Amino acid sequence: MAIPENPYPAVTVDTTAQPVEGADTWYMIGLSGIPSADNQGHTSNAGFVTTGEGVVVYDALGTPALGFELIRRIREVTDEPIRYVIAGHYHADHIYGLQAFKDHTDAHIIGQSRAQAYIGSETARQRLAQRRDALFPWIDADTRVIRPHEFFDAEHSIRLGDKTFRLLHAGPAHSLDDGIMVVEETGVVFAGDIVFDGRLPFVGDDDVNTRNWIDRLDMVQELKPSFLIPGHGGATREAARAVSFTRGYLQDLRDHMARAVEEFLSFDEAYAQADWSEYEDVTAFEETHRRNAYAVFLEVESEMF
Repeated sequence: MAIPENPYPAVTVDTTAQPVEGADTWYMIGLSGIPSADNQGHTSNAGFVTTGEGVVVYDALGTPALGFELIRRIREVTDEPIRYVIAGHYHADHIYGLQAFKDHTDAHIIGQSRAQAYIGSETARQRLAQRRDALFPWIDADTRVIRPHEFFDAEHSIRLGDKTFRLLHAGPAHSLDDGIMVVEETGVVFAGDIVFDGRLPFVGDDDVNTRNWIDRLDMVQELKPSFLIPGHGGATREAARAVSFTRGYLQDLRDHMARAVEEFLSFDEAYAQADWSEYEDVTAFEETHRRNAYAVFLEVESEMF
């Protein structure tokens, strides 16, 4: 089948799509780290599922060029029409690729309803301006935030071909609008940024709710995924291990910061007294951990007082 040419600035990072054996599912793994010119903004994961009657895509990556690379990878696998794109949540490293699907396919884009608080907001405008500076030319003056065609609330199902897709609202947790996609017939779960595997989660936004996040990780565990595709880090058949890693990190943050708040310690005192050695060698520790700890300190403080 013909593979379309990328109309955006060239992408030279690895965008290989890996198959999930026996599941009609493929996924792309982003590079670890903060979005930068070195990684061309390719730091998050995405994937797609064929059904015999069309393709369902989960997440769209962090630039229009990467979104188009995802379209190209789909076309390497199948000529089925791209019918749906599910926006896992509206954080910058996952959404700018939606522009490629909006402009170059007839896909129906679905997001969780609480994403509407972000779309068109000053926060969205500022983040796009920051990305235009940090990720030029892959994010430029023509890059825009795409609004979904449809929103869902707590749960939504799609039946297409031989597959049933269940969308579950998991926020507010990592974000207000976290959404998980379950492929019922195969047990594959696209967990979005509810699960990070092999790198520390990003906890720093004002909308984060780590108490609810931990509950939602328990929900993912109860789904018993046959294969788990997280928002960042490697995809795995060892779903319980990946979920346990994210849950354990968040619980440690909450436990350390709760003790500090109860003892009326300052954040600097709390951070210095805690033993973080278990996480020091985990990818993204330097970039995210102190900010994560401070966000959880403020969160626990607000809960207690």
